[in-house]
Amino acid sequence: MPSTSVDQFPLPARTEAPPKAAGRRSNAWLTLCAVAFGLFMVQLDASVVAIANPEIGRELHSSTAELQWVTNAYLLALAASLILGGKLGDRFGRRTYYLTGVVGFTLASVAIGLSGSITGVVAFRALQGFFGGLLMPNTLGLLRAVFPPRKFGMAVGIWAMVSAVSTALGPIVGGLLVENVSWESVFYVNAPIGVVALVFSAFVLPESRNSTGRHRFDLPGVVLLALGLLGVVFGVVKGETWGWASAGTWSAIGAGLAVLLVFGRYETRVEHPLLPMRLFRNRALATGAVITALNFFVMLGVIFFVMLYLQNVRGLSPVEAGVRTLPLSLASLVASPLGAALTQRFGARLTMPLGMVLQAAACFGMLTWRTDSSYATMWPPFIALGLGVGMVLAASSDAIVGNAPVEDGGVAGGLQATMLQIGGALGTSVLVSLISGRVDATLRTELTGAGVPAAVADRLEGAKDAVAMGVSPVSGDMSAQLRAAIVKGSGEAFLNGVHVAVVVTGVLCVVGAVLAAGGVRPGRDGAAG
Repeated sequence: MPSTSVDQFPLPARTEAPPKAAGRRSNAWLTLCAVAFGLFMVQLDASVVAIANPEIGRELHSSTAELQWVTNAYLLALAASLILGGKLGDRFGRRTYYLTGVVGFTLASVAIGLSGSITGVVAFRALQGFFGGLLMPNTLGLLRAVFPPRKFGMAVGIWAMVSAVSTALGPIVGGLLVENVSWESVFYVNAPIGVVALVFSAFVLPESRNSTGRHRFDLPGVVLLALGLLGVVFGVVKGETWGWASAGTWSAIGAGLAVLLVFGRYETRVEHPLLPMRLFRNRALATGAVITALNFFVMLGVIFFVMLYLQNVRGLSPVEAGVRTLPLSLASLVASPLGAALTQRFGARLTMPLGMVLQAAACFGMLTWRTDSSYATMWPPFIALGLGVGMVLAASSDAIVGNAPVEDGGVAGGLQATMLQIGGALGTSVLVSLISGRVDATLRTELTGAGVPAAVADRLEGAKDAVAMGVSPVSGDMSAQLRAAIVKGSGEAFLNGVHVAVVVTGVLCVVGAVLAAGGVRPGRDGAAG
């Protein structure tokens, strides 16, 4: 691809010194604490909403399609605004746009709880996603600006720890709030967190921005990128309901990819691009972007069906299910700083493949799960998954943001967050589709094998969508013996789907490990130091 003069030089080495500041605003660790509040709020919200969705649907009398938009509206707005948020922060002030994101996200959260209708919930979820797109990339941009290279890896490790732990704690917090307060409280909880984040951040955060002078903002690039990402993410999130073989799904994804190709071509021809294509000349950065998407494909996709298994198949409450996944949270807590330390010492070429191998082991370990498995078969995969996700998140974040020059820190943070969201959306949609397909193929056989009469099994095939969510299609007018047989057969059909999903995911993790090992040069490439 031809390029302009601004793209003809190699990516600058990471030797830039952080800007000097006075007093409390010169403390990099206070900056890390400040951005951790905002990061915790956004990541916690992403996972607690999944617990609240069933209650939202019941109280607001919403259809399944309407309920899906509670998640999809947020994802679409977030995906479309992440790189824009990072670019705005780089140009006009990372502190300014981080604080704007905190305020907007908090107010939108309160508005969701007060809305009183599914239309209001969806609209304010989209607004919440937009402000999340301003907040998220500038967390990493601020850290890149204040931490020296030798300490940046550890800062990213703590950032990754906060991200992983808040995501994993979501089901526990959400379960407690939904069961004991209301679904609205899942959103109201962001208010005190947001106020603390705003006050503390306003007090300690230094302002940082590019010193490249005044230049034209890349508005066409903003429009092209937003349209491309909207097309891809829309196609992905609708693939589950439209079907992955449908023309609508692939038309949306194909149109989005085509616009993204036009965006990439356009960005090489403007003097001040929204997303400098020269960033991708760094092999560690490009590899880190791909591995980030794969990491959250695994993380969010697996957690989604694990929660279905624990609650719908095993009959646990949301709180009980959340407690069972505590080993994942604790492992993430350990793995993120450990991954950062290993990355700083040995480089991402060791840490990223190691984390992906651990995730592969976790996925293949889930092949032993049955409808009556003991907890002893569950916690080892949870620990391996938490260790793997935490290590990869620390290493891939450092590979992306740590290999970008300071002046592009916000854009790199936006790229990292965009890949994370796309990977998470793909993970949930693709794995649910795999489970649904396998349930469809095996439900009748499993029901009759469990003792359900063939005529009843034929009628129950129409309930395959419920079974794909782990729900057994039983009713009160059935005999106890028939209900038990249906529960057993439905559970086995669901686990058939889960086993297909974990095999595919495990193989992808192995491919990711090979890609990470080959995509980062030996030595310190990809490390923060």
